[in-house]
Amino acid sequence: MFPEHRDLITELKTTDRHFLQLFDRHNELDQRIKNIEMHLEHRTHEEVETMKKEKLRLKDQLYAVLQRAAAARTIGS
Repeated sequence: MFPEHRDLITELKTTDRHFLQLFDRHNELDQRIKNIEMHLEHRTHEEVETMKKEKLRLKDQLYAVLQRAAAARTIGS
């Protein structure tokens, strides 16, 4: 996810608690969805769709944090 921001992600995971919480929740949902798709975990179609929507919302929030942090880096340089 966001390979162009790999270094910034690593930094934010250690300096921004909110970012870390979003990141961890996104990864948790990603793994659960994969498990469901591999039939390792059972959920209804509606539950899976809800998880996918939440994962997308989290990804959007993560990207917004990354954009702000990248802009702050540029201004601070």
